[in-house]
Amino acid sequence: MENASYTTLTRQVGLMREMQVVANNIANISTTGFRAEAIIFAEHVEALGRGQDSLSMAVANGRMISAQQGALEQTGGDFDFAIEGDGFFLIETPEGAALTRAGAFIRNEFGELVTPDGHLLLDGGGAPVFVPPDARTVNLAGDGTLSADDRPLTVIGLWQPVDPNDLTRMAGVMFTAAAGVEPAAETQVLQGFLEQSNVNPVAQIARMIEVQRSYELGSSFLDKEDQRIRDFLRTAGARS
Repeated sequence: MENASYTTLTRQVGLMREMQVVANNIANISTTGFRAEAIIFAEHVEALGRGQDSLSMAVANGRMISAQQGALEQTGGDFDFAIEGDGFFLIETPEGAALTRAGAFIRNEFGELVTPDGHLLLDGGGAPVFVPPDARTVNLAGDGTLSADDRPLTVIGLWQPVDPNDLTRMAGVMFTAAAGVEPAAETQVLQGFLEQSNVNPVAQIARMIEVQRSYELGSSFLDKEDQRIRDFLRTAGARS
């Protein structure tokens, strides 16, 4: 196979990965706290020898999580929290601590605040957030201080990755940061609000069309290249 075919195949693989990412973004337009994702293409150039053109190949192995703020929707729920600014809630999962922007919490039978999947919300010290079952009023201050019946209970932790580019999607609306996390600065949390998905549907649909067209062009080139090789072998065989 010639270099042009190898180059096109690597590009096709990257476009297929991007199509999957874009489709997942579109599928989560209405998912609370969802962060859009994008594929990062990297170009690798290799010299083939003196007097020969270099070989350029595009590889799509990197992914980037969008940090854009999603729209805030007022719900009025006591345990619906939304982060305004950079930062994440810290939750405890069976696989370890995870970051999330999805702030729809509920109180379990033990009085702990958990996600709909049962993952514990953690405070600034890494302990579960507890709200007494008999609490009549629950209030959350902008700095994360949670109070019940005007008595402070704890401070909900607001965190951010030490390296903003180190964010990796664990699943759905949960993320991990290999380099660790640190307290988020200039961030406040709102009670009675939820952050919506930050996916831009118009931009994502437009990108899907662009990727699909590019993929079709690549497939057309590979088909023509395959036919060219077949014609050459057929002609060469006839002459021999």
